[in-house]
Amino acid sequence: MQAIDYTIIGIYFAFSFVIAILIFRKSGRNTENFFLSGRSLPWWISGTAMVATTFAADTPLAVTELVAASGIAGNWLWWNMVAGNVLTVFFFARLWRRADILTDVEFIELRYSGRPAALLRGFKAVYLGVFMNTIIMGWVNVALAEIFRIIFGVGDDQILIWIFGSMIFVGVYSAISGLWGISLTDVFQFIIAMAGCIILAVYVLDLPQIGGVDGLKKALPADVFLFVPRVSMTATAAGTAVLSLSFSAFMAHLFIQWWSSWYPGSEPGGGGYIAQRMMSSKDERHSILATLWFTIAHYALRPWPWIIVALCSMVLYPGLSQADKKSGFILAMKDHLPPGLIGLLVAAFLAAYMSTISTHLNWGTSYIINDLYKRFIARDRDERHYVLVSRLVTIVLVFLSTLSVLAIKTISGAWSFIIECGAGLGLVLILRWYWWRINAWSEIAAMTAPFIAYPLARYVFKIRFPESLFFIVLFTTICWIAATFATKPVDETVLRKFHERVRPGGAGWKRIAGGTGTENIRGLFIDWLLGIVMVYSFLFSIGKIIFGEYFYGAGLAVLGLGLLFFISRRLRSGAGGRNEGF
Repeated sequence: MQAIDYTIIGIYFAFSFVIAILIFRKSGRNTENFFLSGRSLPWWISGTAMVATTFAADTPLAVTELVAASGIAGNWLWWNMVAGNVLTVFFFARLWRRADILTDVEFIELRYSGRPAALLRGFKAVYLGVFMNTIIMGWVNVALAEIFRIIFGVGDDQILIWIFGSMIFVGVYSAISGLWGISLTDVFQFIIAMAGCIILAVYVLDLPQIGGVDGLKKALPADVFLFVPRVSMTATAAGTAVLSLSFSAFMAHLFIQWWSSWYPGSEPGGGGYIAQRMMSSKDERHSILATLWFTIAHYALRPWPWIIVALCSMVLYPGLSQADKKSGFILAMKDHLPPGLIGLLVAAFLAAYMSTISTHLNWGTSYIINDLYKRFIARDRDERHYVLVSRLVTIVLVFLSTLSVLAIKTISGAWSFIIECGAGLGLVLILRWYWWRINAWSEIAAMTAPFIAYPLARYVFKIRFPESLFFIVLFTTICWIAATFATKPVDETVLRKFHERVRPGGAGWKRIAGGTGTENIRGLFIDWLLGIVMVYSFLFSIGKIIFGEYFYGAGLAVLGLGLLFFISRRLRSGAGGRNEGF
């Protein structure tokens, strides 16, 4: 690190903070401005903000860890979630915008009735806003700690101080700017982070030790470059393992995980900060386009620079232990970039880190304020009071998330834990929009059952992830279906009001509203299938072109573009339901 590197990092920090200062008054007018940007974001800002949030400091390191351990196919841990994100685009983006609520947890008392709904809302505010949120921010801080250790030489005795300092900076500008400032800085931060990763990929690929794509292919076993898994795990001469899943494991990833498990950024039915961005969009059209742009960018555009650097790190650092393989990405930065570029890459990592942490601080605070404090503790205060308390709660979350670093060992391990502990909940989150009989007890049972099934699968039956999903999902599904029919339905007045506001379609509402609605379920299903093929076409076309298979890559790109054009025409025509604003 030279003076020019520190100058670049300083300019980045200053620019981010200036945006927060400029937006301070606008964000502080009321909680809707603070948490939803006044519901006025255009699709390209709200969509890019989604991409920036899921592009955290941990994701390049986690992808490096997956690729070094299991080849490119190791990314199926998260590539399988394409179907869930595309489902959100066509089935749920417009519904979230129509709901006209402040948080997705507020949805609970819009959709359900009575004390169970109030109990569930308060519980989820704490569970998601504090417990799950601090775990997520904790694994992002684990990645930041790795950067501090390798780039700046920070010792273990000081690492918490450095992380706390970083969290305080992000916490202060998040508290000042609200979602307005966070979304605007997210766009800037995404550009910096993406540009930095592309530069690093190009630079290390051109190193003499690598020798470009052809040299990389010669240096690593062919199986490492497979885009889909094989049948079993086998060690290779390079000391890596090529991912091959049993048939049951691959089926769990492809057909179970994406709809059954709650996971931040890929919640079945939308939710979390993705729902927050959809609800902050100008209208239904912008909500759909934002989510579509996010899904394409998240899966098809972002991962390839990380994958290239991960593959190069396998050649450059073959002696890294399994626990240290994620460090290959940062070591490539430190050892092979010249002054100036290393400062840009550190700024890129900080940008990725800040965009994620700032969103999670704002998102978690929105639950605590809107769904706990304002709902149950202080109901009749003015908006200035709620904004002030929101800013204080943001700083409290900074302390909690810093301490959570001590409990997290590996990033990909934390990913798996979150997926397993949310297995089975996803079906309730989807069906609550389209089936009147789902009630608050359905969701309560679906949230708690995995915490019984998970230890049974892991410690009693000795079933490992992802095969454990079969047991956990089956156990959870039985529990929530039993709870649904063992308890009273939602009050019919509440159901009618919900249907009138949100206007979902399908046979699941026939008993309440005669089956009327604005959605053509069959048309939405067609859009969903075409959208899945489109995203995977873009994902694999970029990979094929990078590795010199231009004919296949071009063919997949043409297929993806053709489907994008066709889907756009269908959206404008309303083939999948009424699309207000198209």
